[in-house]
Amino acid sequence: MKSAADTVVTFHYALSDADGHPIESSQGREPLTVLLGRGGLVPGVEQALIGHEVGDKFEVVVTPEQGYGERREGWIERVPKKLFRDPDRLRPGMQTVLQERGGGARVVTVHKIGSSVIDVDLNHPMAGRTLHFALELTGVRAATPEELEHGHAHGPEGHHHH
Repeated sequence: MKSAADTVVTFHYALSDADGHPIESSQGREPLTVLLGRGGLVPGVEQALIGHEVGDKFEVVVTPEQGYGERREGWIERVPKKLFRDPDRLRPGMQTVLQERGGGARVVTVHKIGSSVIDVDLNHPMAGRTLHFALELTGVRAATPEELEHGHAHGPEGHHHH
């Protein structure tokens, strides 16, 4: 079966920067499982996965436009300390997750720490970077009706909302 929109793919990846320096990899861990066509991956990787079969190994270069976007200078927001899980351990330059009002989450970089607020850089840490992905497709299957309804892949034992 070839991967396409609304199929569930499982894959390993190795991510490196434009100079070939490793950033992260799924090797030695469980592969990622994603429902294609639902925005679960950066567009460049999602598009590269379409049309492949189990066992395919390939590489893709993802530009900022097809990845995490261009870096926006001065995109700093002042956030009350109480909105962070463990604000006292944070230091400038550290990355943390900020819960958004709509229920989502965003990775931010601590810019400056005040007595009651923390200034964070809202750019994704990979924004503005050209990224190289080495991909290996380890599974392709049709999505279940429940996965299609929820808009994301569920694990082999199903999925329970909390």
